Amino acid sequence: MPPIAFLAGWLASAGDLSASVIWSLVASAAVLALSIVQRRKPRAVLIGMLGTALAAMVAYYTGEARNFFLIQLLSNAASALAWTVSIVIRWPFLGLILGALIGTGTRWRTDPVLLRAYSRASWIWVLQYVIRVVVFTVLWWMDETTLLAIMRAALTYPLIIACLAVSGWVLFSAIPPSHPGLRKPHAPLPD
Repeated sequence: MPPIAFLAGWLASAGDLSASVIWSLVASAAVLALSIVQRRKPRAVLIGMLGTALAAMVAYYTGEARNFFLIQLLSNAASALAWTVSIVIRWPFLGLILGALIGTGTRWRTDPVLLRAYSRASWIWVLQYVIRVVVFTVLWWMDETTLLAIMRAALTYPLIIACLAVSGWVLFSAIPPSHPGLRKPHAPLPD
């Protein structure tokens, strides 16, 4: 919501950066209030609000509206790098996340089939971050604030849903039918 509010403020005020910053902060506060009313844990919303405030400060102090999206661009670049490193060092983040969710912990690391499957599927997550970095960088360099806001919204949930679907397909297609599955990692037999 805050990037959309930033864009709405930008368009409604004919490019007034102060109005855009205020609109984004108000939207962030509204999301926080809604989460409190719905009795949800506000931790994620508070983190998002902090990110919005930081992005707003960067834009305000640099005097350039496009810099509202600079934090997002840099965080996507850092995420792409972190996911890549996790794959290279053979601790793919997707394995860590799913292992925690399904209760296998890190036992999947002793199973070469699951290690390979999690690594392959993790590359899909790297790709989605790289797509964002490329699109945001081009639009940032072109000083296209309106398109940055639109693409920020377009490349959030739709891209995450596509990433979940494709990485799930890659994960399960990398596991042969004879394997007992994600919940039953097994170590190779010793020679």
